[in-house]
Amino acid sequence: MSTREFVRATPGLDGMVVSAVGYRSAGVTPALHRGLPSPSLTLIFSLEVPVITGSSPEQVYGAGAARTDIVVAGLHQAPAYVAQESHEAGVQLALHPLAARALLGLPAAELTSQLVVSGTDVLGAEAAEVRERMCAQNTWDERFATLTGYLRRRAASARHTTVRPEVAGAWAWLARHRGTGTLSGLADHVALSPRRLTTLFRAETGLAPKQAARLMRFQRARSAVARAAAGNRPPELSRIAAGCGYYDHSHLVRDFRQYTGLSPTGWLAEECRNIQAGAHGDGEEWEP
Repeated sequence: MSTREFVRATPGLDGMVVSAVGYRSAGVTPALHRGLPSPSLTLIFSLEVPVITGSSPEQVYGAGAARTDIVVAGLHQAPAYVAQESHEAGVQLALHPLAARALLGLPAAELTSQLVVSGTDVLGAEAAEVRERMCAQNTWDERFATLTGYLRRRAASARHTTVRPEVAGAWAWLARHRGTGTLSGLADHVALSPRRLTTLFRAETGLAPKQAARLMRFQRARSAVARAAAGNRPPELSRIAAGCGYYDHSHLVRDFRQYTGLSPTGWLAEECRNIQAGAHGDGEEWEP
């Protein structure tokens, strides 16, 4: 008999953590999962087997796969493929990109050159000790508390955490507009030229403002599609496209194909089990 469990927690880190999810599965059929791009960084502490990832299915099952107990991933524009084992457990956090300096000790832009980075390479040996404590704990509340306390201590002791106000203001404007609006309107809002804003924004996050806006818009659309599926309703793609700021239905489909490699209906068919189990929610895109 197979079991799948997803437990959500209130992050409680002053907006630096967007979402926190504990996951556990046992006796499930091994499968390949598509971790979707999102406007959040990903931090996973696996409590059982290492997380195996790659930029393609061939890489996941080949010698080039990344295998790590603690996963750190930056902002990307293509899916990450994750090997789902029959028995898994862990805690996954979605981090605000502008909190990367405080929580990870580096700007989010430094994470975009690789699909994933080993957490100990970024966080140091203490992260491995935190993982060991979490593995020994018996409840999700204990594990969330341990990880939250660790990140809170990192933020309190971090140096050089300042993000330029223009970049912070631009990210907030994009989030408020849910990925819609023009680059010129955004640049006017922060009193910079579009070129200067793009340079500063990319240096901090690894993406241009337009790329971040597309991710925000896509995440909203993906969440709407998943909510419809979770409620056993066929997603009305034209309505979702209009509500999320796409030009039309085909525009939405093009973004789905870029970010998932599939059409919306193809992605739903592949992810139906995860959606029905409650894995999908705003901010969580990998669902090991």
